[in-house]
Amino acid sequence: MSRADRDEAAGGSVAAGRRPIALPLNYILPIAAGLVFLAAWQAIVTIYQIPKFLVPSPLLIVETMIDDAPSLLRALRFTAVVTLSAFSLAVITGIVVGVILAQNRAIEMTLWPYAVVMQVTPVIAIAPLIVIWVGLDNVWLALLILAWLVAFFPMLSNTALGMKSTDHGLRNVFELYGASRWKYFRYLQLPSALPYILGGARISAGLSVIGAVVAEFQAGSGSATGLAWTIVESGSMLNVSRMFAALFLLSAFGLSIWYLTTYVQHLLLRRWHESELKREN
Repeated sequence: MSRADRDEAAGGSVAAGRRPIALPLNYILPIAAGLVFLAAWQAIVTIYQIPKFLVPSPLLIVETMIDDAPSLLRALRFTAVVTLSAFSLAVITGIVVGVILAQNRAIEMTLWPYAVVMQVTPVIAIAPLIVIWVGLDNVWLALLILAWLVAFFPMLSNTALGMKSTDHGLRNVFELYGASRWKYFRYLQLPSALPYILGGARISAGLSVIGAVVAEFQAGSGSATGLAWTIVESGSMLNVSRMFAALFLLSAFGLSIWYLTTYVQHLLLRRWHESELKREN
């Protein structure tokens, strides 16, 4: 074995030895920081005797989560169903419309301004109108539409951008060999757009949570039973610990969706895309 091979083998063994240490740090460090924050929070509230209707202690929030677990979990289920439904719908419609826009310049110029209008129009402004159109007995549908409107545009724009970002050299190769439109789409455009589509999905996942919460704030009116309305209801009764408990569940749910989409992106790109190859190394 040459010296270069030995050095490379040694470097590989060092990297392999470090990897089991580096990967758990991705979880240990955030958890440790969170525990330090909670301990400081508990200490400040206890030392300065801050009233619980202003800032409850973490222990009181945990106690509230245990006592109100059935109602909080029902609210979480309602919000989760709206969020995941809106996210799924945004992914499907965003990819389909983005592909259509990328295939025809005339269609893109015709429809793109209206897509931008959907993005820049505040959900708060159109929420009452959507509720009127679908009816007060279909508040869930109104929440779904409003959450979808928030999550749709990132999927659309990222898909369209990815479809138009294929390498010019590879385009010339496909044209040189007379590839059909389907083969050009299947083997060049779609793989090139996949990182953009997955990036848009990560953005839409977070926005779908925000959209569901904002929509429930504006359109719930007591008919919805999700976490957002739980926060509103608890605030009206000055039950701040319950507000924090609902907020914690909402944050944990949103974080779970973000990590799930990140993991899916890693699985699909880890073997060939530069962004994930660097993470593997």
